[in-house]
Amino acid sequence: MAALPDFIIRRNELFDKLKRKYDEELLQKDHRVLNVVLDLGLDRAGLPRPLMTLAGKAWESTPGSFLRHVDKDISADVVVAKVDGKILWDLDRPLEYDCRVSYLPFTSAEGRNVFWHSSAHVLGEAAECQYNCLLSHGPPVEAGFFYDMAIADGQVVKESDWPSLESKAAKFFKEKQPFDRLHVSIEDLKTMFGYSKYKMYYIENLLPPEGSTVYKCGSLVDLCLGPHIQNTGKIKAFQIMKNSSCYFRGDKDDDSLQRIYGVAFPDKKQMTEHKKFLEEAAKRDHRKIGTDQELFFFDEISPGCVFLLPNGTLIFNALQKFIRSEYQKRGYQEVQSPNMYDVDLWKKSGHWQHYQDDMFSLEVEKRKWALKPMNCPGHCIMFGHRERSYRELPIRMADFGVLHRNEASGALNGLTRVRKFQQDDTHIFCTQDQITQEIEGLFDFMKCVYGLFGLSFKLKLSTRPEKYLGDIETWDIAEAKLKEALDTFTSRGGGQWELNEGDGAFYGPKIDITISDALKRDHQCATIQLDFQLPQNFELEYMTAQTAEKAKGKASSPVEVRDGEPAASGKPKAPGPGRARPVMIHRAIVGSFERFMAVLTEHFAGKWPFWLSPRQVLVIPVMPAVNDYVEEVQRLLRAQKMNADIDVSGNTMPKKIRTGQLQQYNFIFVVGAQEKEARSVNIRNRDDQETQSKGELVPLDEAVEKLRGLRKERRLLNAL
Repeated sequence: MAALPDFIIRRNELFDKLKRKYDEELLQKDHRVLNVVLDLGLDRAGLPRPLMTLAGKAWESTPGSFLRHVDKDISADVVVAKVDGKILWDLDRPLEYDCRVSYLPFTSAEGRNVFWHSSAHVLGEAAECQYNCLLSHGPPVEAGFFYDMAIADGQVVKESDWPSLESKAAKFFKEKQPFDRLHVSIEDLKTMFGYSKYKMYYIENLLPPEGSTVYKCGSLVDLCLGPHIQNTGKIKAFQIMKNSSCYFRGDKDDDSLQRIYGVAFPDKKQMTEHKKFLEEAAKRDHRKIGTDQELFFFDEISPGCVFLLPNGTLIFNALQKFIRSEYQKRGYQEVQSPNMYDVDLWKKSGHWQHYQDDMFSLEVEKRKWALKPMNCPGHCIMFGHRERSYRELPIRMADFGVLHRNEASGALNGLTRVRKFQQDDTHIFCTQDQITQEIEGLFDFMKCVYGLFGLSFKLKLSTRPEKYLGDIETWDIAEAKLKEALDTFTSRGGGQWELNEGDGAFYGPKIDITISDALKRDHQCATIQLDFQLPQNFELEYMTAQTAEKAKGKASSPVEVRDGEPAASGKPKAPGPGRARPVMIHRAIVGSFERFMAVLTEHFAGKWPFWLSPRQVLVIPVMPAVNDYVEEVQRLLRAQKMNADIDVSGNTMPKKIRTGQLQQYNFIFVVGAQEKEARSVNIRNRDDQETQSKGELVPLDEAVEKLRGLRKERRLLNAL
């Protein structure tokens, strides 16, 4: 391997010097006895394993050192530790206080992220050795990891470089390089990474005054919060997947960098399975199916804004119709609100101070406006435009309005990340006593929606973060009500829920819902958030059951505020006697219809359930002499509002049938003289191979009735 450049040698020498000093200081610390409780999670039967209480020494005992007390079938899969259920902790990092230690395997989301983050460091080490490059950052992502880098003289990464990089990485794995952690002051960090303007940007703009940690593995020393795996020998399979160019910080006006993507596993068999998964995922890619089935397309004339074609619009409308039908059953009120507001509204809500970079703004008649990225402030205006009584609550205000968010161009990705979209957005205004029942109703709504599509889902409760608005008592009450609703849902067979401490929104706790598709991939579509802040910002009130003097109506227009100032001076006016603030619940189940369409496209692999399908029936004649009957069948089906097409082209019948099969029509009706005379159809079912050579002969009226029943019941199974 070629000699390392001077800047790497100087960086590593400084690390080694500081590490020796730290190790000497470590020996002088108080190695008092620690009480360590090992939580080994659930056994294969799903039951909690017994807790193990062990003695350790502060600044000496590590989570990894306790694995000798754990069965090998558990310890062999451990990637990283977690302390007190909150902090991810390196297996070889000494413990500092009495604590509860649990272990995470690669199969857990957090364990997998740590493993891939460590693998990214190995990729960075290989890249430094190969290119003498300046590294930017290398995080784990959904399907692996990447590393960004600047290579001298405008050199770019080529696919022909991949084998050399993989060979270097393989060498590092055999060396079992440990990941050494060290906390470094800002001053020393600037000395250590002064050669790189990219690292200096992170040091000067993103790190706290007390400094941060760096990790060393082999010849790589990298600015990193960690944690990491114990050593590179844990990585048994590693492959570079692709490379591309990118911009530093995602800013097109900044430096152009090279990005290398990779994936790694602790077992070679997992790599083989991953490749099979990627092959299947490629077949199901919604962008490919969207093109093949003429559902949608994008154009640079309007980046991130989808052009929904007729077939895609049929699916979109069917989804929205289904949600509307559920709204009617569940007491929702659909509203329409403006697309554009004076920025004073966004300042009053607090969005302008925290979200304006992600909003599209414009100036009209010397007033500054912004397209709405969410509906909540507008719904607050609608709630507050007249007097409200407790008898009206809960108000479930639903809105399918168009939203716009100024997503970075590099983040745009098919239908999953767009700039213009619509949601099944609802804001529920209720009393505190109604929170639990409303949440339970939302769980039932989710079961209805996700169950219809065969999607399983998981729930995670995120609680009060370090920086929050409001008082702790209100937060505690809200969290208790959410836990109560979650426990009730679980007791009724709704599955387990997870606690995600400290990750709530600043204005209230939330429940994040992830759904799993046919490939077991997780997607976050739904969210349930409690909000005490917006009702306060907008001084929303309702009359309680107590006798009180009728309050005068309030003006609904937002107050005037200047740039950089809070929406209102001082605290909002407290409700008077006989009046109270409503609680606001933000909720979406489908979420973005565009994103949900992408999820369903890949979940069904383009084989749509009949009620949702844009290509429900294709009618094909055996000979031209029955074309009139073909057209009659089409008219009859369309009269029943079914998506029916015909093929009376000059192609042969087998070719017509094959084309219809490739286009994923749910049913193909083949008709000839016999069918015309008997007023019947020969039906070929997309999902029933036995009907492909010669379908089932069914009277036309009976076939239509069966199709109507299949659509009405919204069945997943494509069978009459």
